[in-house]
Amino acid sequence: MLEGTYQFELKKRIQRTLPNAIIIKTDDIQGFPDLLILYNCKWAALEVKRSKDAPHRPNQDYWVRRLDDMSFAAFIYPENEGEILDELEQSLCS
Repeated sequence: MLEGTYQFELKKRIQRTLPNAIIIKTDDIQGFPDLLILYNCKWAALEVKRSKDAPHRPNQDYWVRRLDDMSFAAFIYPENEGEILDELEQSLCS
């Protein structure tokens, strides 16, 4: 599955779980996570990968670590989607 196809379907699943969320596709900062999710007064960032073995581009690990220290950020791919979506919901809804 292409990353873009997976990302499109993932956004729909997040919207079903968090119906009032605003999901923003980011691409201005090199390595910045693909999706910024705003939910009530909280936020999270997700870097979407087509699989767990997909390569990381420069700065992606840096941004995911930095943003996770601030709120919630993670790499998400089909193999860990359930776990990450559970953590996302827990982070934004607690």
